[in-house]
Amino acid sequence: MQSGETMSPQDSKAAGTEAMEEKKAQTQIQNQGCLEPSAPPLPPPSPPPSGPPEYPRPKLIFHTQLAHGSPTGRIHGFTNVKELYAKIAEVFNISPSEILFCTLNSHKVDMQKLLGGQIGLEDFIFAHVRGETKEVEVTKTEDALGLTITDNGAGYAFIKRIKEGSTIDRLKNVCIGDHIEAINDQSIVGCRHYEVAKMLKEQPRGTPFTLRLVEPKKAFDMIGMRTRAPKSNEGKMVNGRETLRLRSKGAATVQEVNEFEERATKKVDDLLESYMGIRDLELATTIVEAGKDKKNPDDFAEALDSVLGDFAFPDVFLFDVWGAIVDVKNGRM
Repeated sequence: MQSGETMSPQDSKAAGTEAMEEKKAQTQIQNQGCLEPSAPPLPPPSPPPSGPPEYPRPKLIFHTQLAHGSPTGRIHGFTNVKELYAKIAEVFNISPSEILFCTLNSHKVDMQKLLGGQIGLEDFIFAHVRGETKEVEVTKTEDALGLTITDNGAGYAFIKRIKEGSTIDRLKNVCIGDHIEAINDQSIVGCRHYEVAKMLKEQPRGTPFTLRLVEPKKAFDMIGMRTRAPKSNEGKMVNGRETLRLRSKGAATVQEVNEFEERATKKVDDLLESYMGIRDLELATTIVEAGKDKKNPDDFAEALDSVLGDFAFPDVFLFDVWGAIVDVKNGRM
């Protein structure tokens, strides 16, 4: 179009439309050059977990005192007896080796309250520490001394029961709760209760031998007492109560004591005393746990050997234990 010419309305409209189309095309080209690759699609959300949501358990805190008297301390974060003793020792600024054993909810040397492998979540822990050392000369007049031995799970064996009228019962300075530190000057610290019971059983009749004993430090109201634990209800736990189960291997667990486990454990503990001269609720509980789901004595013996093979239990003991577990399970005792 030459200068000075005018455009008709139709030509003006067409030119405007053509300019708009050209601008639109240029914009698309620019946008395409600036586009980034699109991200892959997000995976579908995972389905919500079935059942109620899991919440972390609150930290379990227990209160403790020294049995002969002390302020109250607070402990937590232990999974076995050795760690428990270390926590108590830290609170009271003593060595863990000073602790002989612990009782629950009583400061007295009460074997019914002895801490074994379980602690009720509301239990108060009393630690009994080393007191006076004494030496006693003993002469066996019969095969059995009349002692029942247990240990604290940390290397100290001590007297849990004295049979009335026995050789030991006639020695009035030997008391329940005394730690047996040495036999004939041979230290037995670190020995398990069944090893100490075997050593005592092997002492010949008629030949004197010496026991070095360490008694627990006593509060004023306990001096002069010779505690005798009655047989009934020993180690009894309130049915349905939640407890912290301590384990020598693995983490501690919170569990509920049921009637079967309570009765079976008591019966197995009685058999341990009858066959081996020891009482140990933690050991009895482990034996019951090994046998409660087994279908026959061979499976039970195999399971027990896998967890407690070091004990080398005699076959007659295993047979009686299996019979006791089956009888309790079937409601016959």
